Amino acid sequence: MNKNYNIAVIPGDGTGPEVVREGKKVLLAAASRFGFSIGFGEYDFGGDRYLRTGEILPDSAVEELKKYDSIFLGAIGHPGVRPGILEKGILLRLRFELDQYINLRPVKLYPGVDTPLKDKGPEHIDYVVIRENSGDVYTGSGGVTMKGTAHEIAIQNMVYSRMQVDRCLEYAFEYTRKRNRKKTLALCGKTNVLTYVFDLWERAFHEIGEAKYPDIKREYYHVDAISMWMIKNPEWFDVVVTSNMFGDIITDLGAITQGGMGVAAGGNINPEGVSMFEPIGGSAPKYTGLNVINPIAAISCGAMMLDHLGEGKAANAIENAIMDVTANKLKDMGAGRMGYSTSEVGDLVAERI
Repeated sequence: MNKNYNIAVIPGDGTGPEVVREGKKVLLAAASRFGFSIGFGEYDFGGDRYLRTGEILPDSAVEELKKYDSIFLGAIGHPGVRPGILEKGILLRLRFELDQYINLRPVKLYPGVDTPLKDKGPEHIDYVVIRENSGDVYTGSGGVTMKGTAHEIAIQNMVYSRMQVDRCLEYAFEYTRKRNRKKTLALCGKTNVLTYVFDLWERAFHEIGEAKYPDIKREYYHVDAISMWMIKNPEWFDVVVTSNMFGDIITDLGAITQGGMGVAAGGNINPEGVSMFEPIGGSAPKYTGLNVINPIAAISCGAMMLDHLGEGKAANAIENAIMDVTANKLKDMGAGRMGYSTSEVGDLVAERI
């Protein structure tokens, strides 16, 4: 009997609906080839809805989204809405309330895609960053006193519990073992300055590694050092695990080395619940409606989602199709410079599946 997956779709703002359209096209092509079906439920959460109704995310949304197998997100960010309102009200709220405590970010250079790194190619840039996604300064712990005066004080605390650290590290060790490449997990932190939080991370890292994962090599990098080595020697890395804030920064650094935001895909993972997959590039409002934005990142998100749902063969077929297209068809990864429209790129990938 064919399996059916119910996917919640949040096209979002700007060019989000355009890249989601192509992601869905490719997902349906993969489903047809590999003998399963996909149903989509669409939600209009984003800037236009907020400006029209004043509502960011309905109170019923989280419980409703829990009924789906996964969530496919286009982009959140609207030029008519002050920064932070939609990001906190939709993205962070969903990540926290759905307990998507892992942010999974492959950093992989596809053939035919240019990288700004001299003398580096696809054989050098192929690693994964696992970012803890539920703690750190993003929890909102802190506050402001005497606002607007010369004595204003603003505090935002980096907060982690041992439980949050442990479950992230367990996921990272398991992922490194399953990936089965160099079998090396690197912890990225700042133990020489952030001595309380990263003492916790480092102790847990070695305790869990020694007790449960003796087959996985463990390495440590300060965040400033890894920012250099990701440029100079990206081939060193297999899997990197890090905190929420540091992960937010170094994954964008990784994205530019793999060709830019139009290529980078990510997943917000709850291993025991509903996960959400999204392209990294944002809403790119100036390109809205022009059909020129690169949909490769959104299509890659679909592959990540299928792999997470257990459809590994379909996921591999999508990735192989993407690599064929980037190697043989696309001239550039930039908006309007690909040589094809957004919809034509989706067609090219779907045809190869």
